Amino acid sequence: MKHVTIPGDRIGVLIGAGGETMREIEDRAEVRLDIDSETGSVRVESVGDPITGLKGPDIVRAIGRGFAPEDALRLLDDDMQMFELIDIEAATRNKRDLRRQKGRLIGEGGRTRELMEELTGADVVIYGTTLGAIGTPEQIDAVRSATEMILDGAPHGAVYAFLERRHNEMKSGGIDYHRAPGSATDTADENHI
Repeated sequence: MKHVTIPGDRIGVLIGAGGETMREIEDRAEVRLDIDSETGSVRVESVGDPITGLKGPDIVRAIGRGFAPEDALRLLDDDMQMFELIDIEAATRNKRDLRRQKGRLIGEGGRTRELMEELTGADVVIYGTTLGAIGTPEQIDAVRSATEMILDGAPHGAVYAFLERRHNEMKSGGIDYHRAPGSATDTADENHI
């Protein structure tokens, strides 16, 4: 049994309309969720396959950090999917610097975050003081490296060039990734990998 605490404004998303999202997580991850709406504390108890149940806390944590439930449930698609959380606040000096760094990570019109998703194949969400990513280890590594570059003050052009190189390496290395049809970043060229 694991305990996860999520922000109060994400409790409704975790539960879903009429409890639908909560039931889907419980069924697919083979866990039981006990949600305390007052504190944001969620108890995640494995009730089926213990290996599948290990993904339950990460699914809850991902939803709590801004991911849509369908993106968080992607963690169950295969054993290679993982969730990573990067603390943006740890790389900042004060609230003003935090806002500036979040702005740099998001980019003008959301372009930097979108390029991270497009060129790595990972799902990326910036929420509160964190950047979350869901993907394979290679995809997560590329997102983490790009994030660290931005937080260290690298120009966006250098980060985009890095992401292009990593994208090409993943393509030539045969690492296949896909986007759900109709997703906002459904621009990955799957057929040429």
